[in-house]
Amino acid sequence: MAQKEKIPVYSIGNLLQEPIPQAALQAEYFSAYLEKHYADLHRPHRHSFYHMVLFTSGEGTHTIDFDRFEVKPFQVYCMVPGQVHSWHFTAAVTGYVANFPDHFFRDFLFNPYYLERFPFFSGSSAESVFQLPAPLHEKVPALFEELIALAPDATASPDMNRVLLLQILLLMGNAIAGHPAKAIPEQKKMILHNLRRLIDVHYRSIRLPKEYADLLYITPNHLNALCRDLLGQTAGELIRNRVLLEAKRLLINENKTVAEIAYELNFQDNSYFNRFFKKYEGVTPDEFRKQFLK
Repeated sequence: MAQKEKIPVYSIGNLLQEPIPQAALQAEYFSAYLEKHYADLHRPHRHSFYHMVLFTSGEGTHTIDFDRFEVKPFQVYCMVPGQVHSWHFTAAVTGYVANFPDHFFRDFLFNPYYLERFPFFSGSSAESVFQLPAPLHEKVPALFEELIALAPDATASPDMNRVLLLQILLLMGNAIAGHPAKAIPEQKKMILHNLRRLIDVHYRSIRLPKEYADLLYITPNHLNALCRDLLGQTAGELIRNRVLLEAKRLLINENKTVAEIAYELNFQDNSYFNRFFKKYEGVTPDEFRKQFLK
C-alpha cells in the first residue's frame, strides 16, 4: 500500500532551506519568521525541534494539540518536538522565535533530560503557554536581541547561543517556580517525568498502569497516588489521554481512514476504536474530523 500523506513535520533545515550544523539554533524576530513561513504555519503541523515564541504585541489564536489560546502581549509559547499546532492571527504581531534541536544542550550540560526540569517543556499544552511576569518584560527580550544579533556571526562559538538561551529558560523557569501551587519533591517530579517519557514511547502497546508501574519499579497504588497528587488524574487517565491525543492528531490527516488510524493505534478493530473515542470525546472519530475541517 502506498504511504499516506501525514501531518507535515518541519525541521530547522526545512525552515532555513539550507544544511545546518549539529548545534543549530534559529533565532529571529517573529514578524520576519511569519512573513517567510505563514503559508505553512497557519495549517496544522509538527516540528522535529523545540519551538519557543515570545509575543510583544498582536492578536489572534494559537492552537496546540487542539487546545486554543488567545495571543496576548508578553505571552510565551513553548513546544516540544511532535506537538501539533497552528497559528491564526487577526492583527499584526511582533515578538521573537527560537528553534533548537533536542540535542542542543546535551553535550554542553551532560544531561540528556535537562529540559524536562522546565514545566513549560512537559509536552502538555496547558503548561506550554504562560504570561511572562512584568519584571522580565525587559530582561527576556534583551536576551532574545542578543541571540538574534549573534546569529550572523559564523565565528561565534555555539556555546554563546547556548548560554544566552539557557539564561532565558532559567529566568522563565524561576519565575514560574516562584509562584508554585505547592512544593513538589524532586523524586516525585522525576517519577512523573519518567512516566510521561515511557507513555510517549509505549502508549500504542502498553495501556495498563500496572505495566508502567513495573517499568518504574514502584507499585500501581504508589503510581496512581502520585498522579492524583501532582496531576489530579489517575495513571490510567494519563495513558488514555495520550492515546486520544494521538488519535486526534491522526484524524486531522484527511488521507488516513479511521480504520487505518485504529490499526496504527493498536485497537482490536475499528468498532472498538469508535466506541473508545466516542466514550471520551462525545463524538465519533468521523464526526470529530468533520467538525475540525469545518
